[in-house]
This record gives sequence, structure tokens and C-alpha cells, in this order.
Amino acid sequence: MGQAGYASGETLKRIDQPGISLVISKWKSREAWENWYKMPERETVQKKIDELLGVETEYEIYDYV
Repeated sequence: MGQAGYASGETLKRIDQPGISLVISKWKSREAWENWYKMPERETVQKKIDELLGVETEYEIYDYV
């Protein structure tokens, strides 16, 4: 949030498998998302989150059909 090109986001949790979540972020453009993804600050925070969770975050990119 607060990043250039960020539009909105939501966090969902699996009801059949506790502890599994899906975070959806919507961006105004793929370029805006890529700029955010390449930020060293984002990478530092993500590494800390992954260490706490004990798993590496997976990213998938989708677009409207």
C-alpha cells in the first residue's frame, strides 16, 4: 500500500487447510507491480516474512480475460 500504481488488495484464508493464505494485490499496470517487486526494501521485508512463516512466498501474475 502506498506504492505508485498500487490499486487494492485483499487477503483470503483457506477454510479447508488452516494456515494457508492467498494475498491478492491489484496494480494499475504490470510495470508498476514489477517496479514494486524489484524494490530492495520489499525484498528485505519479504525475506523476514518468509523466515517467520518457514516457507518461501510464491508469486503468480494474472490478468483479466
